[in-house]
Amino acid sequence: MKAKQYTVFIFFTVMLGLMPMTKSMAAELLPPQQAIEEASTKLQAKLQDESFIQDFVQVAGFVNEAILPHTDFDRISALVLGQIWKTATNEERQRFKQEFQTLLVRTYSRAFVEFRDWSVRFLPLDMEPGATKVIVKTEVLQPGIQPVAVNYRMVLSKGQWKAYDIMIEGVSLVTNYRTTFSNEVKTKGSLNAVIDGLAKRNAEALASGKTATHS
Repeated sequence: MKAKQYTVFIFFTVMLGLMPMTKSMAAELLPPQQAIEEASTKLQAKLQDESFIQDFVQVAGFVNEAILPHTDFDRISALVLGQIWKTATNEERQRFKQEFQTLLVRTYSRAFVEFRDWSVRFLPLDMEPGATKVIVKTEVLQPGIQPVAVNYRMVLSKGQWKAYDIMIEGVSLVTNYRTTFSNEVKTKGSLNAVIDGLAKRNAEALASGKTATHS
């Protein structure tokens, strides 16, 4: 799996609670950590349904439903586009956010197929009283390999903790995609052209039911 695909795979795998955790562990977590773990029960039931795993449309719909309450896509989209976001029209912003979200959902769908014996360990969270931003540190564990450091940037938005970036071994998903889209805008000449291309790839993938990814 390519590095960027692996990053997104880990992002949604932990966000959706695909990595198992005991009830006692969950009870000890602080609110930002609980936001990451919350959807685990719902997902575990889905993982038992082989027909669901094979149906890309169902997978995409479920991922959308499960991650939206825990992910700040407005903030992610703005950070990914960086300076480009500031000059984009409202229509361009909305289109990009929708297509970028679809891209991430398509990427995550592979996790249902490639998932193996993962687990997650939450590291101690040093959280100041009244904090509205924190970094939740975790380690992804798999038998036979070294733990992978996975850290989440979380923000308290309207009373809910939401993720807006993830760092895999220090590599930021936001920074990674910012470089990609910045280069594409320079190559294609406009943000609209980049969005059109992304929308086309998303539509083709959804129509064919493919789980393959494309940045």
